[in-house]
Amino acid sequence: MDVASPTQQAAKAVRQTWRRRAALKSSTWAYPTTVLCLYGFFANCRVAEPFLTPYLIGPHKNISEEVVRVAHILLCRLLWQSFKESYSSRHLIYWSLWWALATAGYVQVFNYIQLMWDHIEPSATSTIYNGGVEAACSLVGAAAAFSVGHIKVTWAVWGELALGLFSAVGTGAIFLMVLTSSIWACYAGYVIFKSCYMFLITITAFQIASNLSMECYALTFGINTFVALSLQTIMTGIFVDEAALGLDIVTQFIIYGSYYAVISVLFLIRGTYTACVRQQHHSEQTGMKDQEHETGVEVISAEHF
Repeated sequence: MDVASPTQQAAKAVRQTWRRRAALKSSTWAYPTTVLCLYGFFANCRVAEPFLTPYLIGPHKNISEEVVRVAHILLCRLLWQSFKESYSSRHLIYWSLWWALATAGYVQVFNYIQLMWDHIEPSATSTIYNGGVEAACSLVGAAAAFSVGHIKVTWAVWGELALGLFSAVGTGAIFLMVLTSSIWACYAGYVIFKSCYMFLITITAFQIASNLSMECYALTFGINTFVALSLQTIMTGIFVDEAALGLDIVTQFIIYGSYYAVISVLFLIRGTYTACVRQQHHSEQTGMKDQEHETGVEVISAEHF
């Protein structure tokens, strides 16, 4: 019988150690989730450059390689110009900031509201209406979004103040869900919160779109959504994941309510400032027009005399 050398025994011990570590990693949720995400990404990833360039310079299109290279450079410049146009205005930056911050908080509340309802009224021991409430939220939210087109308000002046006010209402709705012991009050708070968000996101999308060219819509909305989901992922990793804080559902919603409170305070201050500046500018313009009108009347009177 062959006796393994010390080197072979050491190599075998190392292999067994790595197998145990691999088994330990694969037993947690993070490892299979990461593997599945990577598989989904690379399975759907289709790199355009190796296939598109030969197609363009081949016999089907017969475009020179120099023209294709110039087209790539022009495309990159176009994307950069669109990015600068989208975020060159401070007004658009503020609206996009609200979009990202509020959407991150909204998605977090939407993802974990079922746990809050189960905390207040356990589904195992009582009759619940979670599905009906979600359906009612969709209807009320759609009605709120539809009503934006029928409200005669200059959103360029009062829009940021509306963001602050309705974000404050959403804050109150979240704290209502946290502090109440009644499932119906929690349902009502969720309906109010979701309706406020749908109302405001419609105004925000309209204001951003009205100040951009159509070519910039997809880039701007995509960047705003990407930032929102990135913030939401960070919040999940910090507050929900057991590897970090792993907070209970009530503490999580207290943090989400505080998060929305900060958003409402910021935009109340910004909205009040914007409304005051616009109103002052409008008053100055009105005064100048009245003065010009009076001067014109005096000149006409003198000439008539």
